Amino acid sequence: MRVATDIGGTFTDLVALDNDGNIIVGKADTTPKNFEAGIFNVLEQAKINLKDIDMFIHGTTIVINALTEKKGVKTGLITTKGFRDVLEIARGNRPDLFNVRYKKPTPIVERHLRREVIQELNVEEIDEIIHYFKEENVEAIAISLLHSYLNNEHEKKIAQYINKKYPEFLTTYSTELNNEWREYERTSTAVLNAYVKPIANEYLSNLEKNIIENSSSSRNYVMQSNGGTSTFDHAKIAPINMVESGPVSGIFGAAVLGEMIGENNLIVLDIGGTTAKCSLIENSNVKVTTDYHLERTNNYAGYPMKVPVVDIVEIGNGGGSIAWFDEGGSIKVGPKSAGAEPGPIAYGKGGIEPTTTDANLLLGRLNISNFDTDTKIEEVKKQFHESITDHLDVELDEAAMGIVKIANSNMLNALKLISVRKGYDPRDFTMVAIGGGGPMHSQDLARELGVKKVIVPSTSSVFASWGMLMSDLRHDYAQTHLTNTKDLNYKEINNKFVELVDEAVSTLKNEDVNNQQIVVIKLMDLRYEGQDHPVEVTVPFDKVDENNLNDIIQAFHKKHEQLYTYALEENGTEIVNLKVSVIGKIEKPTIKEITVPKGDSVKEERQVYFENEGWKKVKVYDRDYLAIGEKIEGPAIIEEKSTTIPINSKDAVTKDSYGNLIIHIGGDNYEL
Repeated sequence: MRVATDIGGTFTDLVALDNDGNIIVGKADTTPKNFEAGIFNVLEQAKINLKDIDMFIHGTTIVINALTEKKGVKTGLITTKGFRDVLEIARGNRPDLFNVRYKKPTPIVERHLRREVIQELNVEEIDEIIHYFKEENVEAIAISLLHSYLNNEHEKKIAQYINKKYPEFLTTYSTELNNEWREYERTSTAVLNAYVKPIANEYLSNLEKNIIENSSSSRNYVMQSNGGTSTFDHAKIAPINMVESGPVSGIFGAAVLGEMIGENNLIVLDIGGTTAKCSLIENSNVKVTTDYHLERTNNYAGYPMKVPVVDIVEIGNGGGSIAWFDEGGSIKVGPKSAGAEPGPIAYGKGGIEPTTTDANLLLGRLNISNFDTDTKIEEVKKQFHESITDHLDVELDEAAMGIVKIANSNMLNALKLISVRKGYDPRDFTMVAIGGGGPMHSQDLARELGVKKVIVPSTSSVFASWGMLMSDLRHDYAQTHLTNTKDLNYKEINNKFVELVDEAVSTLKNEDVNNQQIVVIKLMDLRYEGQDHPVEVTVPFDKVDENNLNDIIQAFHKKHEQLYTYALEENGTEIVNLKVSVIGKIEKPTIKEITVPKGDSVKEERQVYFENEGWKKVKVYDRDYLAIGEKIEGPAIIEEKSTTIPINSKDAVTKDSYGNLIIHIGGDNYEL
């Protein structure tokens, strides 16, 4: 049996596939004080015997939580003399030159814990620094030297010396994570990795120990931010690669699902209890970037990380997002969340602040009887009146609808960032709605974007875990190699690619992947002469030569025009970085077509509030009992154990043979 678990901010999800292709799902509350407990709770809830597990894949929020809550360990930095303040100086570029509220991030490492070394390795100098770090109770050390992306011998020697003589410290040197230039971003990445390394190592070691001791699994993997998995040992070296561990697996899973059902261009919307995430998939390709900034907003630069992360936009807007009044008296929704504890009012765990989930409940979209709670809907109404409607001249249903519309507006802006803002027409894409809240909001958002079809997967509320089951091992490597394409040394370029491929393949072989399972993807970052930031293009050739270089440059012009609305084909071009992604293919499990149980698909009729239509009495369907190919026209509600799907007027839905719901948005111009 293959088992995947994903720890979210509110729930811990599970998807398992037995040897016959049957899917088992589970969902339990996340246990913030002891994340491992939540994993074993959901295994117990799903009635899975640990001895039956032969592959275990895990996604976790432990890294992102430690970073955002600033709960990492005390960290020291060793850097080149004269560059201790690089974290303080950061970058001067800003998205809005006239935004006086724009702030740079506060360095994770205090200035007195940033120590400098001269070029050559001096043992006495390192001993002195370590002695000071001990006095200051430092637990982890980051090492980032100037120009080490070209020659990292000194970084490695310092790390090896500390590891041998002072094993009580966990070290990170910058080039074991990334070999690209830009000392600020490289230093920031090394510091953040060191900051969470002891916490992640302890967590992963305890989890792996429990899994190994209690199951028969010999294949244990961790989900990475690049959409692939790695072994536990590799994850302990570079835990920063797990920063978006859970969310990206849902994106990758959507690409796999799209290939299964013939949909290659997708907009993925994942709404959980705490956040909403979205990403775009073009021609079945999940986009990966190394331009990732933790906590970046219009007013805040965030912390840069030069690690491969699926291109994803994440905002603080989920089912548990709290509605509140700003200083001007306007209602806002999020980013603060009620989380798993105390949760929305409807959970009955002590929450008193209205959330998006509570608003959907008051609109009839959710049914209080489906909650594991003793709370009565009258209690939710009472709290809503005290917190919201008593301060506004509106009815309760209007206030609830307003909260949903504000949440939708926040999500719509995020969806535009990954589509319209990057030169894509959303009308050319199909939306995949996942997470517990994705199917609840996707139809309204699709209509706003002009998207004509929404897919709600059979395991939508735990889809990130489903995606993990479909993931392969993956590692990404990059090397800065600045050179003009006009006088390109082809031998040098191809030799650099060979070095990167050899290093990447060696990593996979250490993870017991054979040559027949390895797929290599080569890429380049190119830019126009005089520009600063490059654009990534694929290199679909075994070797770069004078016969295909122009094809690569033309692909760059096309990509640049799509992203920035112009191309400068008369300008010279430069190669900035060479990149390699290696994928170790894991045999995919077989997904069985579903069997629909006998029974009435209509559960009840109830009053549901729809925007611009008001209250309407509609049929409520049980998703499990919907017949394959049966057409349901809106307005209607489709329910399952862990999510609800509203079907608006003029929309229609059918279920395919794998249990996915296909929703056609607007009018009668659709084929079912």
